[in-house]
Amino acid sequence: MSAATQTHPIVPSRKFPLRALLWLFSIAILAGLGFWSVRSFTLTKEVVIPTVKVRRGDLSLALTARAELRGGDAETLAAPMTGGEQHITSLLKPGDQVKPGDTVVQLNTSEQEFKLKEAESDLAEAEQHLAQAKAQNAADSEDDAYALSKAKSDVLLAELDVRKNPIKAAIEAKQNDLALKAAKDKLAQLEANIGNRKTTNTAAVAIQEAARTKALEAIKTARQNIESMTLKAHHAGYVSVKQSNPQGFMYSGMTLPLLQVGDSVNPGMPIAEIPNLQNWEVVARMDELDRGHVSLGDKADITVIAAPTHKFHGHVKDLGGTTGAFWDRHFECKIALDDPIPELRPGMSAVVLMTTDEMRNVLWIPAQALFEEGGRTFVYSRSGKSFVTKDVKLLRRNETRAVIDGIGQGQEVALSNPLELAKKKDSTANPLQSVQK
Repeated sequence: MSAATQTHPIVPSRKFPLRALLWLFSIAILAGLGFWSVRSFTLTKEVVIPTVKVRRGDLSLALTARAELRGGDAETLAAPMTGGEQHITSLLKPGDQVKPGDTVVQLNTSEQEFKLKEAESDLAEAEQHLAQAKAQNAADSEDDAYALSKAKSDVLLAELDVRKNPIKAAIEAKQNDLALKAAKDKLAQLEANIGNRKTTNTAAVAIQEAARTKALEAIKTARQNIESMTLKAHHAGYVSVKQSNPQGFMYSGMTLPLLQVGDSVNPGMPIAEIPNLQNWEVVARMDELDRGHVSLGDKADITVIAAPTHKFHGHVKDLGGTTGAFWDRHFECKIALDDPIPELRPGMSAVVLMTTDEMRNVLWIPAQALFEEGGRTFVYSRSGKSFVTKDVKLLRRNETRAVIDGIGQGQEVALSNPLELAKKKDSTANPLQSVQK
C-alpha cells in the first residue's frame, strides 16, 4: 500500500464539546443560587429580641373598657303573678319608640276570660240563692209573728179562765190550770223555735251573701289579671326585649334568643324594659383584677363611637357582681352619664377611660415586659449578650403599664420571652443559648 493511500485510526479530541461546557456553566449557576438562598434563609432565622429600659417618673394609671349605652333606671315589664304559664300574643320590636300608655306586651287572656265568665255565672247563682234565702226568711218571720201572737192570746185567755176557778167546780178549775200551763209551754216552745229559725235563716242569708262576695272577688281578680296581662309603658323611651330563658338559668358564654310572639313566659319573668332616656348610663365590662381599683363615684371620660367629636363625662353609680368562667372573670360597671345629648340612642357602643391612680417618682415598664410564673413575678434582664430572669415586686399594673420595685432605673429588659423566641430558631443559629433562669 502506498503512503498516499495509508489510513490511520480516528483519535477523539481532548477538548470539551460545547454542550458539556453549557452543562458545567448551568451547574455552577445553580450552586451559586443555592448558596445565596441558604445564606438568606439563615439570616431570616436570626431572632431580634425587642427590649425597653426601666423608666422612673410620675405615672397616671388608667383603665379602658368597651361599654354599651343604656337608658338608666329602666322600667321592667314582667309577666303578672297569675299562677300559670302565659303566652305572648303581641310584642313590640327592640328599639321601637313608645310613649306613656302605649302597649308594649300583650299576653294571652283566654284562661282569665274563662275564669271571669265562671265567676260571673257564680255571681248570678249566688244572687238568686240570696234572694230566695231572704224571701224565705221574710215568710218565716211573718208566720212566726202570727203564731207568736196567737200563742200569747191563748195564754191570756187561759189566765182569764183561771181567774174564774174560785167559782168553778174543783175539776173544772183543775182543767183551767192545766190549760194555762199548756198555753204557756206552747208559747215558750214557739219562742224558742222562732229564735232557732231566725238564726238558721240569718245563717242561710249570710252563706249566700258570702257566695256572692266570693263571686264578686273572683270577677274583680279575673278582670285585674286580664288588665295586668296588657303591659304598658309608664314613660317615654325605647323598647329593649329580654332574652328567652324559661328555665331560669344559662351557662357562661351562652347567647339566648330574644323573646318573640308565641313564646311562653312564667309568672314574674321579665319580658321587656323601657329605659328612662332622661337618665343615661354606660355599662362597661371590666376584668376582675380591676375591681379593687374602681369605687362608687369615680369619674370617667366616655367616648361614644357614634359621636366621636363629643366628649362625655360620668361617674360610677353601681358595681355588679363578678361572673364568668375562671379564665374570664369580669364584673359589670354602671356609669351615670352626666352630660347627655339628644342624639344618643340605647345600644350605642362606647369606650370608657378612668384614671384610677396618680403615682409619683415610681419605676415602671410596659405591662408586656412583666412575666408571672409559679408564683414569681419577674423580668428578663439583659446581661451582656444574653438575658437572665430578675425577680421584681409588682406594685400596680393596668392594661399597658406595670409599676415595679427591685430593679434599677435604666436596666434593659425584654418585651418578649427570649426562651420562647429561642425555641423558634435553629439551635445552630441561636444567639440566645446563654439565656439563664
